[in-house]
Amino acid sequence: MSARLDRDALRALLKRPGVARVLAALAAPGEETRLVGGAVRDTLLGLPVSDMDLATTLTPEAVFAAASGAGLRSIPTGIEHGTITLLADSETFEVTTLREDVETDGRHAVVRFGRDFTRDAERRDFTVNALSLAGDGTLHDPVGGLPDLEAGRVRFIGDPATRIREDALRILRFFRFHARYGFGAPDAAGLAACVEAREAPARLSRERIRAEILKLLAAPGAVAAVVVLSDTGLLQRLLGGIGDGGRLGRAVAAGLPPILRLAALCVWSVEDADRLRERLRLSKAEHAQLHAHARALAALLDPVEIGERRMRALTAEHGAAGIAAALAVLDGGARPALTGEARRNLEESKEAPPPALPLGGGDLVARGVTPGPAIGRGLASARALWLSLGCPVDAAARERLIAAALEAASR
Repeated sequence: MSARLDRDALRALLKRPGVARVLAALAAPGEETRLVGGAVRDTLLGLPVSDMDLATTLTPEAVFAAASGAGLRSIPTGIEHGTITLLADSETFEVTTLREDVETDGRHAVVRFGRDFTRDAERRDFTVNALSLAGDGTLHDPVGGLPDLEAGRVRFIGDPATRIREDALRILRFFRFHARYGFGAPDAAGLAACVEAREAPARLSRERIRAEILKLLAAPGAVAAVVVLSDTGLLQRLLGGIGDGGRLGRAVAAGLPPILRLAALCVWSVEDADRLRERLRLSKAEHAQLHAHARALAALLDPVEIGERRMRALTAEHGAAGIAAALAVLDGGARPALTGEARRNLEESKEAPPPALPLGGGDLVARGVTPGPAIGRGLASARALWLSLGCPVDAAARERLIAAALEAASR
């Protein structure tokens, strides 16, 4: 298998208004600025370009001055590393002065500015990320990225162990980029170096690991890459638990978002959700999604066959989307057992608002219940009955629910 590289698309990239404007602004005698990395790589592959990165021989101060002279807004987003963000024609451009590493500790690098594009390319992680495109259309490939890109091979630049010692996050990036751009098995030398350095990610921030894991799970080859991560023991070190490639495959096939792919991979219980929250420093919203997924799984794994009435209760309790996501992950096993009516009800529920308990605290106050704990007891009892009945909303059911609520409130 090989990828077809579209060199004509590079000319179109250079003609984009924002690109042309930035390159023109940074043009100066004796200086050079090139598009680098992902923009070049993805353009060659015919993929959408999300990041516009440029490398330049200009110093950060000269970039500021040139941008100001061209009427471009500039932001010193990473000035200590020579990176300035320019805004042009609704696009964002990260412009970085050429750099050379002076020393690294696996997390941070001390750099100095340089003028050699080849040396700048050699300090990058993978060959496919070291391509650069000059303003005149010349494509530069000093480390063999083009044949690797065509062959679907993600390969470290130079010695893999050295690249990993410079930044341990490159272990995760190796798998993420292979899942996005690779064909077949990962590069053997790169994989061996990642396994050898398996303790290194422990020094990384959990936020950085989280970002790479979620990006990997969004990639087309996520399932195969995760299987290799698991087989080598790296996945367990990263997530603190085992993973289920089959469930992940079903989540990918169902088009679930990355956070729910993570849930499919390694969440069986609310305790797993809590572990991942700490392990990856998940946001409150992400943790809530994992927690909800775990509760939906537990509800679906009830040994009793799920019929239409039970499905209405499940969608009221967990939402149609939550039940559908959990069901997509579980389908194919012995459980859950769903009737055809239950599946039809779930599909219909996706297009309708979730059923709501047809009474509230005001209804109980109107029947003489004093506001306070009694209201909560009454509503909780009514809701439990309502769910067991399949969430009816007719007048007769409402009166039955009110009666149950009043009885509970009086205790």
